Amino acid sequence: MPKYMLIMRGTDESNAAMMASIEEEIARTRLFIEEMMKAGVLLGAEGLDDPGQGAVVDFSGEAPVVTDGPYGETKELFGGFFLLDVASKQEAVEWAKRVPATPGSKIEIRRVPGEDEVPQDGTVQR
Repeated sequence: MPKYMLIMRGTDESNAAMMASIEEEIARTRLFIEEMMKAGVLLGAEGLDDPGQGAVVDFSGEAPVVTDGPYGETKELFGGFFLLDVASKQEAVEWAKRVPATPGSKIEIRRVPGEDEVPQDGTVQR
């Protein structure tokens, strides 16, 4: 079965709204994780720390440049993920529609290619 990553993406506004009711959000997310575990589709799930605590390594120049925090112009930030083992993209979409997301946030769905799909020349086969 293919793997799909449900990527949680929020804005400053949706993240602030989530933090305002964090205990409720955590409880809802735990229930969602339990549902996925019972269905046998959850391979992993992680949230990320505040983007201001991170760093960015920019490779656009001759040498990598490291800056603290996220890019200033970032409109949507990657906040965490769920990794699912499901039969199809449509099934991943159905799970994504059930994520207890804060209004204003988005869930991006990306297929994770298997090792057998990445040939030696680096191009992805589907």
